[in-house]
Amino acid sequence: MTDLEDKLSRALSGAAHRAPQAPAGLLETVKTRHRRRRARTAAVRAAVAVVLVAGGVGAAVNALGAAAEPQPAVSATDEAEPSADRIPPPVEKVWPQAVHRIPAKLPDGRAYYPQLLLDDNTLLVMTGASDGKRQFLWSYDLDTGQPRKIAEIPPTKGSAIFADGVAAGGGNIVWWASYKETGSPRVARIWTVPSAGGRPRRVTDVPLGNVMKQGHINGLTVTGSDVVFAYEKGGVYRVPLSGGSPQPVEGAERHHILQWPWVGVHRGKAIFRELLNAETGERRDAVVKADEEVRCGVDRCAGVAVRYKTVKVKRPRDRSGKEIKCGTRRCPDTVQTRTILRRFVRDRDGSHERDLPSTFQQGDDAGLERFFKVTLRGPGNQAVLTLYDADTGRSADLGVRPDARGAMAIPDGGLDRLMTYPIRNEMYVLDLAAIT
Repeated sequence: MTDLEDKLSRALSGAAHRAPQAPAGLLETVKTRHRRRRARTAAVRAAVAVVLVAGGVGAAVNALGAAAEPQPAVSATDEAEPSADRIPPPVEKVWPQAVHRIPAKLPDGRAYYPQLLLDDNTLLVMTGASDGKRQFLWSYDLDTGQPRKIAEIPPTKGSAIFADGVAAGGGNIVWWASYKETGSPRVARIWTVPSAGGRPRRVTDVPLGNVMKQGHINGLTVTGSDVVFAYEKGGVYRVPLSGGSPQPVEGAERHHILQWPWVGVHRGKAIFRELLNAETGERRDAVVKADEEVRCGVDRCAGVAVRYKTVKVKRPRDRSGKEIKCGTRRCPDTVQTRTILRRFVRDRDGSHERDLPSTFQQGDDAGLERFFKVTLRGPGNQAVLTLYDADTGRSADLGVRPDARGAMAIPDGGLDRLMTYPIRNEMYVLDLAAIT
């Protein structure tokens, strides 16, 4: 396997179990998933970051999340989505306590990539992720704007792919990188360094098979004196920070990590419907109806109720009346249509159900299980990306717009408190935990 294949596999793997079944019209687009922030090369970003903006709403597909379904601009109440005169105020006006606007480059001119919040005022960032240069981890003080170098990510002989899966806890930072050294099988090498800085230390090498088919590892988490992770194909493992061989977590041999210690399985169109607390053994099963496609968090599920219908179609024929084949086979007599009946978020026990706007990004992780990215129509029918708070019903304009090619950069975020995105020469850092 080449390094390019490996990079692409990391960006593309997991799409099937990340998002609900792709609706009609998205088969020609790229669908990817990404719960955890990662630093990616510019080549991988260009290969998999796709945003199609049609009629001001469109389909958003990117390396940071799943596809936003292309639907007519209709709200949860079947009213027209907000038009230009109903676009919400800017996010810094709606939730000023949550917004930090900082330069998009470090004082020395280096581009950086936000990873996570070490505390309320300290952002962990990585440099050198897209330009092939040496990679470093830095802490960035959001109050003073001063960066502090934590460590250089160790360069390694052989085939090394950029660092990924950065996580922190208990005063330690961990990450992994995919390595293929001559004469040895490919591994995911886990590293650690103190948050205060120091020399990185190798924790363990995790064996990898065919990553194009089976994926790498994800869900890297620091818990006490251990590191836990999961294979993208399923299976949770634990290894001491001090080093050793990874050991399977009992009862989680086929699971994925949602938010440690909660792990779960992916069953069809109900993602993380069943959860297991890997430390206590507690189980949580979500209420999901037969016609629903959902992605669940620890406490809530968001998704859609759908109706499928089989419709007969006429086979295409040429001018002479001869049937035109679909590839090497006859064209189908029927096709299946998919109609969304409603969009919702509710607690796992089925209570407190609320409607969601029609253009929320189905399959995307909602920040803190309450903040959803929603596309509206702005002036000139331009796409406007907003953030919707399901707890209060308030929305804010994130300020993200399509570029001249119609491409829109989707903010990097997950289930946790941090959401980041660049606009021109600034980086917007949103701490969703500051919103009450």
